[in-house]
Amino acid sequence: MKRYLLIVAALLLGTSGCKDYLDVNTNPSTPQVASSPVVLPPMFAQMARGELFDSRYAGSFIQNWAFTTASNVWDRQGYAASSDAGAEKWRSHYFGNGANLFLIMDDAAKTNRPTYGGIAKAIWAWSLQSTTDWHGDMIVKQVFEFGRYSFDFDPQEVAYAEAVTQANAALADLAKEDPITPGTVTRADLVYGGDRAKWTKFVYAVLARNANHISNKASYKPDDVIAFVDKSLASNADNFLVPHNGSNSDDSNFFGPLRNNLGSYRPALFAMNLMNGTTMGAPDPRQTLLFNPSADGVYRAIAPGQGDPNAANTPAFIPTFWGGNTVALSGIGRGMFRDNAPYPLMTYGELQFIKAEAAFRKGDRATALVAYRNGINASFDLLNSLETDATKRVTAAQRATYLASKAVAQTAADLTLSNIMLQKYIAMYGHGMLETWVDMRRFQYSPDIYTSFTPPASLFPDNSGKTVQRVRPRFNSEYMWNSASLAKIGADKPDYHTVPMWFSQP
Repeated sequence: MKRYLLIVAALLLGTSGCKDYLDVNTNPSTPQVASSPVVLPPMFAQMARGELFDSRYAGSFIQNWAFTTASNVWDRQGYAASSDAGAEKWRSHYFGNGANLFLIMDDAAKTNRPTYGGIAKAIWAWSLQSTTDWHGDMIVKQVFEFGRYSFDFDPQEVAYAEAVTQANAALADLAKEDPITPGTVTRADLVYGGDRAKWTKFVYAVLARNANHISNKASYKPDDVIAFVDKSLASNADNFLVPHNGSNSDDSNFFGPLRNNLGSYRPALFAMNLMNGTTMGAPDPRQTLLFNPSADGVYRAIAPGQGDPNAANTPAFIPTFWGGNTVALSGIGRGMFRDNAPYPLMTYGELQFIKAEAAFRKGDRATALVAYRNGINASFDLLNSLETDATKRVTAAQRATYLASKAVAQTAADLTLSNIMLQKYIAMYGHGMLETWVDMRRFQYSPDIYTSFTPPASLFPDNSGKTVQRVRPRFNSEYMWNSASLAKIGADKPDYHTVPMWFSQP
């Protein structure tokens, strides 16, 4: 994918040179318009990049993991001042994908290739949705307007509405006959190979997220959520998995040992207690697929903000999510944390938990129970498929024992929202952190839903005792160059990151 990124960079740079020196409009060797087959492949790398970079910090907010050093700002639900940390989603949305997706849309319209147009609009809808869920207010109406030196921020509900508009436009394109595209899109589409049916399911998954996130509002319609889910991913075969080659740090999984981005993290107590039986009442066999024990065979975890108490004696608590007690940074790792593992951006399991929640809110507990158990099984299947060592996969007997245990609701009457959300949390460990954070904010971090969850003992000073609700916009582009617009929405205030999201409010 690095090769494709360089191609697009060259194409974009080629349009900005001196006109007298190189007139791209008249030079047939350097066409001004980049074709869709060339521009599309690196868009997948950008989708994963934005989410993976920022997921480190989301993982701290939701206590998937914690930093080895005490008082880490993200563990304390704060932010890194005068830094772009936490704003890779912003960069990917506006710069990495951004105008490139609009190039694809324009080229697709001119060349009558609606499949490319539908894919670009689907990615843009997903990006709008996931970026606003991370940052809140963002630039929507004035985006990419030439001649502007500042851009106004729009309220989150505008971004939500635009995500729906783009999703519906994507569905319309994907439904059109397209005799031209199939040959090229099969190679250019690194995820679905140009399968329009799967892209259509992906778009409905975006719509399902969008409709379910407003569960606190009077406009929430569980029937719409369920309908969207039923048209979305039908099995793990439809999962949106961004591939990685794993040959070097440039094309490797962001969470693999080659890139070493988790070397300073340890599993957090909240997450580990969900797996070891402390919270759920029975041990979860997926623990062995997500974590690795210390040298003495014990699975250990730490509290956020307090650091690793065994840092001076590393054999007692090895950090690796990668496998083994002494992993060199050239190793392939294991499971979803190996260097060449694909990154799941959207999964069938997630959608089933969304359906379970919607059906539960509707009062249809029978449907909710089926979807809830589908989600758990999908999680087992996904993690087993990502584990390359067959001897370490969860067996059918281990799964059956767990599904029959008190950790899993057995009847519709016994099912609770907490059951659904805790199992969704487990199923999305290590890859769905941004979506899990949406859930936690919708439920106000409630310990009634997220049993035993507590905010860090010492919150970041700028929080003034409040929990984190959003991530500040990108420092380099907004605070450096668009500060007047930030002031209009209060983003110049030190506690802006604690302002509740529109989606989480009644």
